[in-house]
Amino acid sequence: MHNNLSTSDETTLRRALNEIKSGRYEATLPALETLSNPDSTEALTLKSFCLTGMGKTEAAASLLCQVAALTPLAKHPLEQLVDIMISQERRDDSLPVCRAVIKRTPQDARVYDIMGHVLTQMGELTEAVDIIRQASDLRPDCILSKNTLAMALAEKGDMEEALAILQNTLKQHPDNAATLSNAAIILANTGRFDESLDLYRRSIYLRPDHAQIRLNHSIALLKAGRFTQGWTEHEWRLDLPGHTSLPRETLLPTLTPDTDISGKRILITQEEGLGDTLMYLRYIEPLAKRGAIPHLWVPGTLEELCKRVKGAAHVQVGGSVPEFDWHCPFISLPRVFAATEEKWGSPVPFLSADPVKVKKFTDLMPDNGKLNVGIIWGGSPRPTLVGAHLVDRRRSMHLDTLAPLGKLRHVNLISVQKGPYAGQTENLPEGMTLYDPTDDLNSMDDTAALIMALDVLVSVDTSCVHLAGGLGKPVIMMDRYDNCWRWLHKTSTSHWYPSLQIVRQEVPRQWKPVVENVCAILRKMARKKSK
Repeated sequence: MHNNLSTSDETTLRRALNEIKSGRYEATLPALETLSNPDSTEALTLKSFCLTGMGKTEAAASLLCQVAALTPLAKHPLEQLVDIMISQERRDDSLPVCRAVIKRTPQDARVYDIMGHVLTQMGELTEAVDIIRQASDLRPDCILSKNTLAMALAEKGDMEEALAILQNTLKQHPDNAATLSNAAIILANTGRFDESLDLYRRSIYLRPDHAQIRLNHSIALLKAGRFTQGWTEHEWRLDLPGHTSLPRETLLPTLTPDTDISGKRILITQEEGLGDTLMYLRYIEPLAKRGAIPHLWVPGTLEELCKRVKGAAHVQVGGSVPEFDWHCPFISLPRVFAATEEKWGSPVPFLSADPVKVKKFTDLMPDNGKLNVGIIWGGSPRPTLVGAHLVDRRRSMHLDTLAPLGKLRHVNLISVQKGPYAGQTENLPEGMTLYDPTDDLNSMDDTAALIMALDVLVSVDTSCVHLAGGLGKPVIMMDRYDNCWRWLHKTSTSHWYPSLQIVRQEVPRQWKPVVENVCAILRKMARKKSK
């Protein structure tokens, strides 16, 4: 809200912010001087953003402090600056400004919280915790600082201290829904589901329409194996931005044995990551068996693979919304079938690879009698999405961590790694030989063929685990401590994929024991193949 600004000035400010979000800093700065009041808090804030983008740290920090002094009860303008930097994948550029602002205003706890949050996202967890502790010391009664500190500690792997901070906060503020929810997240991640769900119930009583809390609750339910309630609660994600713009009144309802969808065109839409879509393609054939006409709207990389899924009547990439009777995001399909005999969808394999491509990749594989092992050590960083970025930091590793696999005598290692982590193959760990056919991987259909040409896939939790599992191919997943709900808790197998073996961290962020266990499994597989 702009106070005492003309319509012309408001238009200029709006345009300037859009230009800044597009990374056009230098061209935007002069426009802010044309305002009738170029020294308003709004103008000074945007000027500080421009100066940050131009690398003028001290000048930017000076303006931010000036604005913060004028608005002591509002959010610090540094918070909006950091959000813009994150959206442009420039977290590193926001840190010098954070430090300069702290130097100027060392008593402003807001800045410590903001800087700690940035450091957490960058994986600088020790410094992040130290910085946020300073915020908490400056504002001992601030619930936000306590929660920020606890979540940074949890990110670092210090679950017990994180939980203790939140529990102490709840003694003073027992009706704070955010604190209840954050404590519930940590309890669920450590397998204390009854305690977690009790806190969620209290949090939901206080904030029944808070979509993120309800979604977090659903994840705890699913991880605890309480699927029927979990699927229903999971629909709260549709109240968050970016999930579906299609009308809720035509969302496919939960099916009963008597529901008639014969002849109905069902539009099935991509929602989040590729792994979700691959996992839930198992429900397309059951839809078709009920007489429905499944119309899949998917990314181009899945097109060829989806065309071979049984029951898929139409596969669309891009374009506009087609005609349909009902629509359903892929992630809602388990909820749709929860009350039917097909609650787990079609049995594995429900995906298939192109036999011509499989032969091509088979011919590329080493033929020396050794076990051909595909490896994937990194997921998708998604740096502009804070939650996804933090998850990727926990689930991914550096290729060097897999160095022990390179020392296995009867194993050939084949890279299936795509994306930013693939660049690590330029400096292989000592003694590792890595076959790399990834230049020929241009779609998930190509990747499916490569996986079928392997003996086994070893991967962190990525879409390729779902791909290999859906193909019925042996796959070993190296899983993080606070794992995704799909893999339940302290399990080494999965009802979703019978060919999947899970090797999970027992201590947060500690991959060495996981890799040692994977080596032992591969040795057994190699011996079996050589017999």
